[in-house]
Amino acid sequence: MDFKDYYKVLGIEPTADDKAVKSAYRKLARKYHPDVSKEANAENKFKDVAEAYEVLKNTEKRAEYDELRKYGQQGRPFEPPPGWRPREGRGFTDERAGASDYSDFFESLFGGANRPHGAGRNTIRRGQDMEMELAILLEETLAADTKKIAFQMPQYSANGQPLPAISKTLNVKIPPGVSEGERIRLKGQGAPGLGGAANGDLYLIIRLVPHPLFDVEGYNLILTVPLAPWEAALGGQIMLPTLNGKISLRIPVNSQSGQRLRIKGKGLVNKLGEPGDLYALFKIVIPTDADEPTRALWTKLAEKAEFNPRTEWGL
Repeated sequence: MDFKDYYKVLGIEPTADDKAVKSAYRKLARKYHPDVSKEANAENKFKDVAEAYEVLKNTEKRAEYDELRKYGQQGRPFEPPPGWRPREGRGFTDERAGASDYSDFFESLFGGANRPHGAGRNTIRRGQDMEMELAILLEETLAADTKKIAFQMPQYSANGQPLPAISKTLNVKIPPGVSEGERIRLKGQGAPGLGGAANGDLYLIIRLVPHPLFDVEGYNLILTVPLAPWEAALGGQIMLPTLNGKISLRIPVNSQSGQRLRIKGKGLVNKLGEPGDLYALFKIVIPTDADEPTRALWTKLAEKAEFNPRTEWGL
């Protein structure tokens, strides 16, 4: 079992704060998502990124990982310190049995027990429920298409002894209005029952893949719209991206940073299939590479406008 350096996976320093961890995850999750990535081995890279984020976003897990990191190096066999033992059920339950996409390294640190309890001769017992995370792009929440999932299904002998797991695939229809963390139940698609008992259920835990442009507020979307100072002052028309194409947006005269403009019906859909809204959040951006003629124009504008944005301070 090789050691995995989660900081290198996300491309950040061990001193990175929570905001930097989340930002790196959002960028890489989008880059390697199998539905959009053209990179080689994108699916495995996506799983590595998700696994790294699962540990580093959690204060307790990150602290323990930082301690163990002192004893391991990327790509080398992992030798835990003397006397160290993994805790059972760290953050997960037996419901995850057979369905985890995490590596052996992760499971050895944070995984739980994966064997059925009380298995024995002539056992009759309902199959275990299973959980797996399902990454969904924001664009996919608007479509009525099915999504193919693959997972490992545990198998047991007639007396309850574990057998090698088998691969299973399903075509799943994602209902409208799914949200982050929502659990979707697939009845009878969990682990097989023992002694003729019913199968368990499979629960899909929805994870919305962070979008590089849009933030989510309920069923509404927030898009930060950079504006040049003259666009904010004079207004005009600009092209705006949405989840299903481009639209033309009129910028009001004298727009301000922090001002929000509502675009009706361009958000996510709710459980009834009704769309939320898109909010354009204005952010005025100043050019960073102004030459001398440009600075002269700024100076002339400052003299002409005689505008003080801090008059309310009374200084």
